Amino acid sequence: MKAFKAPKTSLGNLDAEAAAVLITAAADVALIIDEHGVIRDIAFNSEELALEMEGDGSWLGRRWIDTVAEDSRPKVEAMLQALADREQPRWRHINQGAGRGGSVPILFSTVRVGKGGRSVAFGRDLRPLSALQQRLVEAQQSIDRDYARLRHAETRYRMLFQLWTEPVLILDAATLAVLEANRVADQLLGRGGRRGAVRSFLDLFAPAIRGRIELMLNGLRATGRAEDVDATLAEDGREVLISATPFRQENASLVLVRLTYPQGEAGAVVLPRAKSKMLRLIESVPDAFVVTDQDGRIVTANAAFVEMAQLAAEEQAVGQPLERWIGQPGVEMEVLTANLRQRGPVRLFATTLHGEYGATIEVEISAVSVMNGTGPCFGFAIRDIGTRVAPPARAMGRVPRSVEQLTELIGQVPLKDLVREATDVIERLCIEAALELTGDNRASAAEMLGLSRQSLYVKLRRYGLGDLPAENGEMG
Repeated sequence: MKAFKAPKTSLGNLDAEAAAVLITAAADVALIIDEHGVIRDIAFNSEELALEMEGDGSWLGRRWIDTVAEDSRPKVEAMLQALADREQPRWRHINQGAGRGGSVPILFSTVRVGKGGRSVAFGRDLRPLSALQQRLVEAQQSIDRDYARLRHAETRYRMLFQLWTEPVLILDAATLAVLEANRVADQLLGRGGRRGAVRSFLDLFAPAIRGRIELMLNGLRATGRAEDVDATLAEDGREVLISATPFRQENASLVLVRLTYPQGEAGAVVLPRAKSKMLRLIESVPDAFVVTDQDGRIVTANAAFVEMAQLAAEEQAVGQPLERWIGQPGVEMEVLTANLRQRGPVRLFATTLHGEYGATIEVEISAVSVMNGTGPCFGFAIRDIGTRVAPPARAMGRVPRSVEQLTELIGQVPLKDLVREATDVIERLCIEAALELTGDNRASAAEMLGLSRQSLYVKLRRYGLGDLPAENGEMG
């Protein structure tokens, strides 16, 4: 603070009334405080503030610290202490008590006057500044809301732009450079979704047709309208229809271009080269490959399936239920699809495939469920295992009865004898398999079968396995 150089000369003989006028004019509210921090007098320069505080003659005779809000009391205490220590005065934000239990934000600074220990607290009403700050906060919140709406709108636009199944591009109207392209158009540009070097839109098409396209776009810039143009893609020779619409953005002239495939290729998607090669391989593999919808009806099938099912063309299979050719109707496919829905991929499911003209093939099926835009679809890889070379049969001392032999006994022997015979067949096969897996280690085989070694030896003698001497009175 810089004081007057010669206050006695410049101010003259200033009496108390003149000093009171000066103090009142210098602040919105002024408090006269004694050496004990008690308010002795109050003056208001703002009528609005006086009404808000209801004149607050109730402050007279009370300690200043008792007339402020709880959170402002430490500040008032610090200001009074600074007066006592004759420190440089500081401005502090005080929430001064007002009528009806409220408070008013006031910026106070205290100054010691005279030799009687009296001080003056000068206060500036902060409500206009608070209102301005509140309007600033509200304006910022409004800007944030508008920005969020714009961001969400842009996100929706980006999503629709990228999910569109036909190539869509945005061009610079003057240079015809590609500024933006959706995922399908990126494949045509050879960028694979990367925002690489900008290419000219005309480079997408066969050289013979570029003049017509350029003429159409020049007419679009001049008149704002243009007829659609048929064109041929340079990449794969496919026919497309070019539609263009001009628009402006940030003082720049742009063109929105859509490439539409012929009616027979509606919804066609341009795939990356690697994906296209994989699809061609699936079409050519010797194993059958079939895609069905969630109801099990065929959407597409490769040539191997068409051959296995004894069909003339894929179109004969499309739309038909796959269970028409797989296993018993309503059995195998029900099991397969239930497992796909509940447990995920199915591997090496053994069944049969029936051709249109009665041929039957033993097959193994591996299947997977994949989500698409409308629900799950199922993929089935079907392998012919009828031509596999069977492994050499194990040498066995005694061949058990087959299922056919047991079937022939129905009606000739009681059911309990048939069940006992079938049980013996299964038991013998299990023991032989356990011995083979353990390298004829009988202790390990007994543990694998859940038998004691003594029980295993009894069963080995019973079935004549393991070259053990027979005992009389053995028990099964």
